[in-house]
Amino acid sequence: MARERLSLKARALAWLAQREHSRTELRRKLLRVARAEQAERARQAAETGAPDTAPSGCTEPEGCVDQLLDWLQAHRYLSEARFVESRVHARSSRYGNLRIKQELAQHGVVPDEQTLRQLKESEYARAREVWQRKFGQQAADAAERARQMRFLAQRGFSAEVVRRVIRGADDGSC
Repeated sequence: MARERLSLKARALAWLAQREHSRTELRRKLLRVARAEQAERARQAAETGAPDTAPSGCTEPEGCVDQLLDWLQAHRYLSEARFVESRVHARSSRYGNLRIKQELAQHGVVPDEQTLRQLKESEYARAREVWQRKFGQQAADAAERARQMRFLAQRGFSAEVVRRVIRGADDGSC
């Protein structure tokens, strides 16, 4: 029994039901599927000699996908604000502002001022919590202190916050 193919709209809704996506990310996924379907239709048309016609009447994958994305946004299935909120919520307990902003930029979105302010205000507490979970005690020597600082910096915490966390640990105020 052949597996029935989902339409682009059904695929998009299924992906959005699983988690929030940015427009850029969803567009990339849908284009991959649309181009594969177009290539399959062209292959079948070449084998059978029949004309290559898209079921939806849409001939260019980019145009079809962009129309679908516009429809998803108009009907509030796709929301950049919800994507930012969910991504920040998922990442903020483990990563710093720099890493979160960089990840959002990869998805083609920019957080609003309120989100940036909240991240900035909570960065020290989040860095302290990450440091506590990983190390839990102050560094015994300079090499260990450097290792702890690198760990926090790799998680995207700012240099100032990293210094404050490590300095606080050295002061014994754990």
